[in-house]
This record gives sequence, structure tokens and C-alpha cells, in this order.
Amino acid sequence: MEAEVLGVDIGGTTINVGLVQGSVLKKEDTTFVDSDATAEETLENLYTIIRQNLTISVVAIGIGVPAVVDPIKGIVYDVQNIKSWKKVNLKELLEKEFNIPVFINNDANCFALGEFTYSKIRTRENMIGLSLGTGLGMGIIINNALYNGVLCGAGEIGMLAYKDSIVEDYAGSFFFTAHYKSTAKKLAEKAKGGDVTALIAFNEYGKHLGEAIKSILYLFAPNTIILGGSISKAFPLFKEEMFKSLESFAYQKQIEDLTIEVSKTKGSAILGAASLCFQTNK
Repeated sequence: MEAEVLGVDIGGTTINVGLVQGSVLKKEDTTFVDSDATAEETLENLYTIIRQNLTISVVAIGIGVPAVVDPIKGIVYDVQNIKSWKKVNLKELLEKEFNIPVFINNDANCFALGEFTYSKIRTRENMIGLSLGTGLGMGIIINNALYNGVLCGAGEIGMLAYKDSIVEDYAGSFFFTAHYKSTAKKLAEKAKGGDVTALIAFNEYGKHLGEAIKSILYLFAPNTIILGGSISKAFPLFKEEMFKSLESFAYQKQIEDLTIEVSKTKGSAILGAASLCFQTNK
């Protein structure tokens, strides 16, 4: 039998854990993240959900964290949704607690790696994974390999300057709460019912996301972009305006065969985190 590993995806509001064997996500579990908890409380929360899903067959743990990460030492810095995690020796702490190897990377990188490794998309040798959620995360596959950059910091497209702020404030959930005083989820429900204001909100969001994607095209020239995260579920509501934004991209020949679609891979971030355990370049 193939070995079992745990994949852990620490997101904006939740910690998701999956038991993975080969390419099969056998079991999932979720707990919530308290952004105001102490470092010790959050770590204990993580210990608890891992412990609840650990079997005697699990040989390693892979974790995606929304932060810059030293993947060799397993240190995470300035975790965006956990204020108390400024510098945490997460690999060392978890290996001491569970006595099995632990591998850590950025959460958006894990999403991209999961899509690259497990999705059925054919053209993915140069692929971008975009996570549309609390913020805007990006993972980069170049020539069939995950590109980390220094401290797994490559792909922070959301932090680029844009309008009066940064890209993330217009292409993440912040856009809806700041400009429409509501969540993307609630607005999506209203938009599906024909609410004009909600429809306008997603049209505007699509334009902003399209501008972000143009920057990605200029920088990386991918042949595939996969959208994930909670906002991607509303893709039909912003798809048209997003593609309209791409009409002003200077090199139209480059994107004739560009694929942009929503992830169809169940638990891709968890699968990507799990696959860290089997990467030769850790």
C-alpha cells in the first residue's frame, strides 16, 4: 500500500487537514482560526486537529501557510491571518510533537502544486494558480516545476501597487467589504437573484481581476491559469468582465491558447501540501 500523509492548508479563516494516500484525498477535517489568539493557542489548535486525523500509517505532514517560509528550516514569518505568528519554527515544533517529518511551503504555492500534480488539465508546464479568497494568492509553475523564490515569496501579486492601494484590495474579498459593505458570498447570492448592485459589484471585481491577470501575463506568459478560493465559485458572475479586460493585452497572439478556468480538483491545496512530502527539492 502507498504511504499515507497529512496535508494541511492554513487559510484565511480555517485550518483544513486531509488524509492523503497516493492521489486520493481519503478524509478531510476543518477547524477555525482565531486571528487574535496567542501563538501558543493557535499552535495547540493546530496540534489538536492534526492529532485527530493522524493514523499509524501517516509517514509525514505537509503544510501550506499564508506567509513567507524558509522551506529548509521550516520557519514561517509574519503569517497574514495569525497576528501572533511573527516567527515560528513550525517544522521543529511539529516534528518534536509528532515524531515524523514535516515539510512547509506557502499556501498559494501548495494550491498551484496541487493543481499541477493532480488536475487533468493537459497544458500546465507553465501554469499559474490564483487563489481568490481573503486576499489574492499566487503559485507559479515554470517548466514543470514549482518556483519558490526567496523564502517562498515569489508570486505575491496581491501586494503590487494598484490604484490607491494594492492589487489584493481590489481582487480579494476586501474589495466587496470595503466598497459594498458586504461579503462576496452574500453578494453572489443576491447577484444570482438579479440584484443590480450585486451584479455591478462582480462586474467591477472582474475588471480588477482582469488587470491583475494582465500583469501576470506580462511577467510569466503562462499557458494556463487556474482559479481557486471561495470567490472563484462566483466565476460566472465576473467572467465576462475579466475577459474584456484582457482585450487590451498587448500581445494577443501570446494568449490565443490561454486557458483560464476554475479548479475542478477537490482539495487541491491539501493535495499540494501533501505532495511536499514527496518533492525531491525540499
